[in-house]
Amino acid sequence: MQHRGQESAGIATSNGANLTVYRDLGLVAQVFNEKILNGLEGHLGIGHVRYSTTGSSHRWENAQPAHVTRTNGGDIALGHNGNLVNTAELAADIEMDATTDSHVIAELLARQETDDLVEAFRAVQPQLKGAYSLVAMDEGRVYGIRDPHGVRPLAIGKLPSGGWVLASETCALDIVGADYLRDVEPGELVVLDETGLHSHRLAEPTPRLCVFEFVYLARPDSVLYGRSVYGVRRAMGKQLADEAPAEADLVIPVPDTAHAAAQGYADRSDLPYGEGLIKNRYVGRTFIQPSQSLRRQGVRLKLNPLVEVIEGKRLVVVDDSIVRGTTTREIVQMLRRAGAREIHMRISSPPIRWPCFYGIDTANRDELIASERTDAEIMEFIGADSLGYLSLDGMLVSTGIASEKFCHACFSGGYPIPIPAATALSKNVLE
Repeated sequence: MQHRGQESAGIATSNGANLTVYRDLGLVAQVFNEKILNGLEGHLGIGHVRYSTTGSSHRWENAQPAHVTRTNGGDIALGHNGNLVNTAELAADIEMDATTDSHVIAELLARQETDDLVEAFRAVQPQLKGAYSLVAMDEGRVYGIRDPHGVRPLAIGKLPSGGWVLASETCALDIVGADYLRDVEPGELVVLDETGLHSHRLAEPTPRLCVFEFVYLARPDSVLYGRSVYGVRRAMGKQLADEAPAEADLVIPVPDTAHAAAQGYADRSDLPYGEGLIKNRYVGRTFIQPSQSLRRQGVRLKLNPLVEVIEGKRLVVVDDSIVRGTTTREIVQMLRRAGAREIHMRISSPPIRWPCFYGIDTANRDELIASERTDAEIMEFIGADSLGYLSLDGMLVSTGIASEKFCHACFSGGYPIPIPAATALSKNVLE
């Protein structure tokens, strides 16, 4: 699922006796070729793509799956989606020279004096504070675990052949021909082995799925909480049209995440929907680029305006979010140069005013344009003729799911998992 991370990639496999790991910096297609894949033998395995939130993006040792040797012998490989809030404390407790929270988790498991990795997880899980959806493996079994809040997704599928699959999103199950069964529950550990799937309850669940999965992170062909991501985004666009209407000639999306919301906005507004920005499919997601300069460059490489569609038009431009503001500003300038008469930015989520500590790289509040600026000041900064956001209530209603089942801390400041006062705000806290 390349859309979830673009910095490094890795695969671990086992033939039942030996565990092999290969990982490197880069996209999946850059890291793996036929020769390397042929060397990854076995009947069980895990894979990972990295979007860094703890530990820098350019260090090979930060790539995953993390690979450690256990105190009692044997190996563990582990892939992590999320972010711990007590990483520095855990690393200090075990006197470990690590650079990511993922490697700290792997080392904690490896140091447990038990041959049973289920018991190792039981011992380690209470020590982990924050968001974590994990896949792990030893020589004979694959494991999946979610934190008690289930901040990050993890789905279970079954192949027609009888094999089992875990994935961050259901779209990956579709691709490999697996049937979606259910999600790994918050606080649950599942074990996959030759006898099937086994469930262990490690903590009482208090579900708080990240609502930004619906807004941006997940692919539109995935299902979360039993709801189509595409359908929810379309509903958000309709709600946005009700809350922030605009007099315009055309509604266009910022590709790709905002397509569904823009279609919903156009439907509810009874305005034409068009493609005014063409995306280069060979450039990744600018939001998850690790530096501001790369994000700026990424916008120019990724998007190009269709002059014949937008020249002289009053545009409603729908995007999923404004985080730092620079990407939106580049887009508005691009549309102005292409001849747009008016640009009305409409955002299918609320202003992001608070940093995320649970797996999205916005750890410094001063990076967030909405943290200190009013909507009018943001509108002036990006150069739009008007700016409208979807309200928090409107966003949550659009999901069709009870609001208390979501984490929306980046929008509201209400953190479901307490953030320690001593928590460093830098993702390089261990370096």
